[in-house]
Amino acid sequence: MIAVPVILQSLITTGVNLVDNIMLGQLTETALSGSTQANQFITLYTFVTMGISMGASVLSSRYWGARDLVSLKKIITIALRFSLALALCFTAANVFFPQYIMSLYFQPDAVGEIAAGVTYLRWSTGCFVLMAISLVLTNILRSMSLSAVPLLASACAFGINIGANYVLIFGKLGFPAMGVAGAALGTFLARIVETGVIMVSFFRNQRLRYRLKDILRPCKDLVMEFLRISVPVMLSDSLLGLGDNVLAIIMGQIGSGFVSANSITVLVQRVSTIFISGLSFSGCFLTGQTLGEGRTKEAYRQGYTYLFLGAVVGVGAALIIQGISGRIIEVYKITDETKEIARQLMNALCVIVVFRSTNSILTKGVLRGGGDTRFLLMADMSTMWLVAVPLGMLGGLVLRLPAFWTYLFLYSDQIIKAVWCVSRLRSGKWIKKIDAHADCAD
Repeated sequence: MIAVPVILQSLITTGVNLVDNIMLGQLTETALSGSTQANQFITLYTFVTMGISMGASVLSSRYWGARDLVSLKKIITIALRFSLALALCFTAANVFFPQYIMSLYFQPDAVGEIAAGVTYLRWSTGCFVLMAISLVLTNILRSMSLSAVPLLASACAFGINIGANYVLIFGKLGFPAMGVAGAALGTFLARIVETGVIMVSFFRNQRLRYRLKDILRPCKDLVMEFLRISVPVMLSDSLLGLGDNVLAIIMGQIGSGFVSANSITVLVQRVSTIFISGLSFSGCFLTGQTLGEGRTKEAYRQGYTYLFLGAVVGVGAALIIQGISGRIIEVYKITDETKEIARQLMNALCVIVVFRSTNSILTKGVLRGGGDTRFLLMADMSTMWLVAVPLGMLGGLVLRLPAFWTYLFLYSDQIIKAVWCVSRLRSGKWIKKIDAHADCAD
């Protein structure tokens, strides 16, 4: 009941990204590269905000399980305040420093790609505040077992995004052809619809009865509890997002062809791993609710079930990638050299995705739902910054290894983190950590 709506929502979101990517790929490789790297900056914001909202959802799932609606409202208020403040910071950076931001992602002579990225960022400025609201409320609704609402919102946004992008990118129905700007504007319009649907459903929920005036309610008594759980999650996701941006910068320094090939590879990965996000969310919320109800042994057994499912999904994703990657690559109007790079990246992804699936379901799901956020922060920091980033720079910029090995080096943290998280699950220490702080559910 929890996972399937999230899986369907992920499928819709991935479908939107895939169609956007293919549409821009019909223009020029420059447009594809520029918009891809611009989205890396937006993705960084998404990671940080998701850290806030997921941290809040760990507590909200417990309070919902304990039927403590007063505390639940306070957690929602705190999360909204933090996310909106962050949105204003990113909006300011997007308005005043788009040229500087995009210059980080490309070689200095990639003038066309930088210009395309700046255009995309400027037309996406309004998305940050909308995403702050929608991401927080989406995860709160999921923690309340109301995953159908975000699914409906995504379905509405899907239709708006596809239609608006087609009209605005290529100039149909009498509109001018806007290219990259049209893609960004179409996404912005879709965000307006998505956020509107979520807000209407959220504020009309009769059990919670959260109102706009609640955003002003005093909630100092739960700020420290929120920070204890959420700050490690936020730092963990922020450092992951920042790490992904550093990896994107490394790819940009390797060359625009590598960037274009990676944008195709990432979308194929998302198509093949749509089950991972649903299982991760359900693992987080079910673990939190189970522990909130005091059923520790059942939560431990659930952890092993999710571990098994993660391995199965990872192997299945690798098989899907092998089956569809060739046909997807041929759809794009890119050079033969870029196509060959994309094929090598796909082969490397088949190895990476098995480990990514396993560790994602544990880190974003079971262990996070258990509140073991400090361990996850340590795991994310050490594997990303001490392994993936140095090895990626070594393989891509120093040794100039073939694309297959460079990609494995860039995402080597997924392999190490998967092994580490399985060991953590088996140790049972994450359960003891929850027992030590079980009073927050009372």
